[in-house]
Amino acid sequence: MTNSQDAAATTSTSIHAQQGEAQPALVLVNLGTPTAPEPGPVRAFLREFLSDRRVIEMSPLLWKPILEGIILRVRPREVAGKYRSIWMDEGSPLMHYTREQARLLGERLPGARVEVAMRYGQPSIGSVLDRLHAEGVRRVAILPAYPQYAASTVTTINDAVAQWIGRNRDGFELRLHRSFPAAPAYIEALATALERHWERVGRPNFLTGDRVVVSFHSIPVAMDEAGDPYRAECRHTVAALESRLGLAMGSLTATFQSVFGRAEWLGPQTIEEMAELGAAKCPRVDVICPGFMADCLETLEEIDQLNRETFVEAGGGDFHYVPWGNDSEGAVASLEEQACIALAGWV
Repeated sequence: MTNSQDAAATTSTSIHAQQGEAQPALVLVNLGTPTAPEPGPVRAFLREFLSDRRVIEMSPLLWKPILEGIILRVRPREVAGKYRSIWMDEGSPLMHYTREQARLLGERLPGARVEVAMRYGQPSIGSVLDRLHAEGVRRVAILPAYPQYAASTVTTINDAVAQWIGRNRDGFELRLHRSFPAAPAYIEALATALERHWERVGRPNFLTGDRVVVSFHSIPVAMDEAGDPYRAECRHTVAALESRLGLAMGSLTATFQSVFGRAEWLGPQTIEEMAELGAAKCPRVDVICPGFMADCLETLEEIDQLNRETFVEAGGGDFHYVPWGNDSEGAVASLEEQACIALAGWV
């Protein structure tokens, strides 16, 4: 071997040794949030979110005039008001709790570094991958904070990762985690949240009309008919939760929320269910949202404010929103279970 070849081999060995020393990274990804509850930041967030072809499966030639000419002119002020109603001293609830989840996961996973990324807004997936790569990390596991798989949530995260790969010559050993609709720790977290709630207020009496509603974010029916596994995974979650709670099949009422636009969406709609239950003088309803690992606009404003108001004003009795995620022991344990799968063999 020549001196130059020997030097090159030594350098290559040194580089790989340095790469081998870097801890693998787990990137916990959630949807994202405006940076402030004001029209400007909300407009920027909505523009990025609603420009994603995985979210709005319409020709950009048709959709962009609607988005720019109507939605982004009208909606930001209204949506900003909703964000203000849930904003914390720490900022966005979704951002705060996702960061807390990552911090607590890091304490449980000493062999890996845990980072937070958002599909829309900051810190973006691309910026986090840029930083990890610059710091010598070469093993990365992407963990979407979505227990149920949908193209508009998990697949679009994969798209963003693929875009980063397309911009770079040197990449990562990469793992893309899927979903966990009936994972043991996840179902245990949901069940424990309900059981602790029932310890405080009493178990619901289904015979007298009490209801437990399990509300998931909806998707357009067209996405479901195109083969999206989301509805099946939501059903899987409900069945597993009923089994864990010792309830007969069908005891829990599954509904779908956050519908917008004129397309047909998966139903029944949560808010319509609340109106019907209220009109029927339902004495009590408990609502849990298994698809949201961290509280956000959809849980704190849409469910705990708008749906509560709808139920009570229609004539219903007690309304209880049952939080389960955030920085709770159960939520972190469920993420830890998935993280260990995603990082298997690396830590």
